Amino acid sequence: MENKNKNNFWLFFIIFLTSFLLWVIFSLQIDKILNSNMLKSNNLPSIYLDSNTLNLTKYWSVYDIIKREYFDNNTINNNDLLEKSIYWLVEGLWDRHSSYLNKEENQSFNESLSWDFEWIGAVVEVHPLWVNIDRIIKWSPAKNYDLRTWDILISANWEKLEGLNLFEAVEKIKWPAWSKVVLEILREWEESIIEKEVVREKIKIPSVDIEFLDWEIAYISLNMFWDDTSSEFRKALDSARDTKWLIIDLRDNWWGYLISAVEILSEFIDNWENIVVTKYKDEKNNQYYKSINSWEIYNWKIVVLINENSASASEITAWALKDYQKAIIVWKKSYGKWSVQEPFDLWDWSMLKLTVAKWFTPKWINIDDEWILPDIEIDFLEEDYINKYDRQKEESKKILKLFIEKKALNLTIDTYKELK
Repeated sequence: MENKNKNNFWLFFIIFLTSFLLWVIFSLQIDKILNSNMLKSNNLPSIYLDSNTLNLTKYWSVYDIIKREYFDNNTINNNDLLEKSIYWLVEGLWDRHSSYLNKEENQSFNESLSWDFEWIGAVVEVHPLWVNIDRIIKWSPAKNYDLRTWDILISANWEKLEGLNLFEAVEKIKWPAWSKVVLEILREWEESIIEKEVVREKIKIPSVDIEFLDWEIAYISLNMFWDDTSSEFRKALDSARDTKWLIIDLRDNWWGYLISAVEILSEFIDNWENIVVTKYKDEKNNQYYKSINSWEIYNWKIVVLINENSASASEITAWALKDYQKAIIVWKKSYGKWSVQEPFDLWDWSMLKLTVAKWFTPKWINIDDEWILPDIEIDFLEEDYINKYDRQKEESKKILKLFIEKKALNLTIDTYKELK
């Protein structure tokens, strides 16, 4: 009887052990399948499935130490830590065009895309110790009140801007229309702080503006490359058919669609010639944008005005005209943005804006962070700002007349420099 009980015990133990092991194996497989499906259902990248790709052990070790040892432990906000971690993850790319925008910043960014908003019309960058103006918008209070690129903003209505994030700084400067904001400004060559009272406005920027400087010269200001910009530009060109010369003003034009630039350049470049090439990480995705003109090519002598706020589609336009020997570039080096950013919307209404491609000129030049250098540099004098005298525009008339006379880009450029 005793042997029988022993045998029953071992039989029961073996059955129990086998069942337990089968349950553990089954549970692990189910968990693996569920996790895999969860990752797929959330469209998470394979980086989460491959532990060799990114080892977060150090990250979590630091987080654990902070939670355990930080003196003001009760002030820790996990969401703040996560947000800052993502900011610095993207900062680690060392790409000024890639950025992470939290929910509020993303909302503000989307509002700016409408080009119908209330502010002073200056794009700012935030640094740990200051806020500086990165770009000035045409037709804006910032332009009219003589705010300038690289101005450092110390305060808005006597509230210090130091230490604020981008969203906080912008909120101090903008809103609402017709209200006033007093800005304290540091300017490189000024010995003391400048104080300017700026009236905010509701800004609606025209895409294309045309002016006839005299019976021979058409002046077209391209303020953005938007949905209807190319059709508006074509209408402007049609109205200027009786003129001989053309000035295209791309100053302070830093935003817009690539296809709009392609359509505008097609007015000047022969059909099926390369205008710009977009290169991706995967070369199979490379795109060659060609002139799509099936009508008359405009063969005017052209001067293009650019400055440090001319970026992206503006630079594509200026450089293609330069590559094809169609235009002389005047004034200042451009902003230097020859890359393509794609927005990735995240589940909490934040957004990752990431560089996914680079643009190349028809001659396979990429100028990202190197800028377009002008053929002729004409600086504003301080008195020009005070008198609102557009020296570049006026000098462009002289350059055009030389261009007609010399019939060649280099001869015109060299002759103008000799005359000056």
